[in-house]
Amino acid sequence: MLFSSLEFLFLFLAAVIVLYYALPGKWRNTVLLAVSLVFYGWGEPRYIFLMIFTIAVDYTAGLLVSAFLSRGKKKKAKAALVIAVSVNLALLGFFKYADFVLYNMSHLPGLSFLSPLGIALPIGISFYTFQCLSYVIDVYRGDAGVQKNPVTFGTYVTLFPQLIAGPIVRYRDIDAELRERTCSVPLFAEGVRTFTAGLSKKVLLSNPAAEMWKYYSTMPSDERSALGAWLGLVFFCFHIYFDFSGYSDMAIGLGKMFGFHLPENFNYPYVSKSITEFWRRWHISLSSWFREYLYIPLGGNRCAAPRRIFNLFVVWFLTGLWHGANWNFIIWGLYFFVLLVLEKYVYGKLLEKAPKALRHAYALFFIAVGFLIFACDDLSAGAEYLSSMLGKSGAFAFGIDGYELLRNFPLVFVMCIGATPLPRRFFSAQYEKSSFFRGASVIICLAALILCTAFLVDSSYNPFLYFRF
Repeated sequence: MLFSSLEFLFLFLAAVIVLYYALPGKWRNTVLLAVSLVFYGWGEPRYIFLMIFTIAVDYTAGLLVSAFLSRGKKKKAKAALVIAVSVNLALLGFFKYADFVLYNMSHLPGLSFLSPLGIALPIGISFYTFQCLSYVIDVYRGDAGVQKNPVTFGTYVTLFPQLIAGPIVRYRDIDAELRERTCSVPLFAEGVRTFTAGLSKKVLLSNPAAEMWKYYSTMPSDERSALGAWLGLVFFCFHIYFDFSGYSDMAIGLGKMFGFHLPENFNYPYVSKSITEFWRRWHISLSSWFREYLYIPLGGNRCAAPRRIFNLFVVWFLTGLWHGANWNFIIWGLYFFVLLVLEKYVYGKLLEKAPKALRHAYALFFIAVGFLIFACDDLSAGAEYLSSMLGKSGAFAFGIDGYELLRNFPLVFVMCIGATPLPRRFFSAQYEKSSFFRGASVIICLAALILCTAFLVDSSYNPFLYFRF
């Protein structure tokens, strides 16, 4: 079920809110667990059992790790941790990467008999697997208390606002709110505003941008000019940002509506002036997860330069692989690994001295090329598209592409402004100092919801890009 669907907005969410607030606080986790399983099963009914199995494994592992540590049996606690991590990674590896491995092995001499199994990917498995791993690891480290209530733990794993596309929430960050949380009218209203902003990003900005990217990416390469290729890639960059950040905003808004404070996942990444800064602002919860549970345990920055580079290589190889079982994702991860190493050890200091506009242009150029790699599952198609960007079929042909640029200029302008902190700063400043604006914000949210509904009724193109991860 999509957040940006009429079924979710006017049936599921409305029913959940009524049920959640009609029951006493002690029943609310049970309600959230039940409705989250319904939400997940709406699109993946057969994988509900996989979800329940994962919950059971990690809940039991947490209890065992905590019990062994309390008795001073650290080796047994570590064994329980290793088993839990192994089970989680084995499930993720089987469902997400088995076909990829079999397909590539089938091209080796003597292994042509191998063929993919055709396994359907459980939605959101990459996200909830990382959440489960962080819980067991944190209990072992002593960074989080063990959760003895299976319903509460199940609520953490399945919480429907962020179940299938993040942000990745560490257990210790919402432990207190899982046990007891305060639901208030101001927090609920703030959640509605945040959700509506995210819905508007998705429906009014991301979806039109996705259609333009589809138009240019499926165009025959000999008909695609350099201007058209660059325009298409710009639309994809906006599509992936407003799609994913819009989903994250909706998740955060829904969390507030039910009393949770989920972490921010995006901090205006397109204002970055380096690739290093970009990855501090993009998909923050994933970057933080890899830093805390992989990069630092490998040695982080506390070792010699060659080892640090190796640590970065491992992190970015796995970051690419996490995004999908395809070579383009691995190449995408290694592409950013190379850029980050170059910034850190080669031209980083020189870059810092460059004019801000030049640094910003540098970052946007390499971010855009990186997203071209990300977007093209077929590497040969990606190479064809890149050749179009370099002028293979007419370096700067205007024609129809110029018309498309002019026709979509208002959308591009709004997306450019929307990708900066300016709208939020303006809204926050006016909201704080003007009671009239606070009242008007209700009308603004209602108007945005009506407009989004009109677009959803009229359009059949409404994918969520990160659902496949």
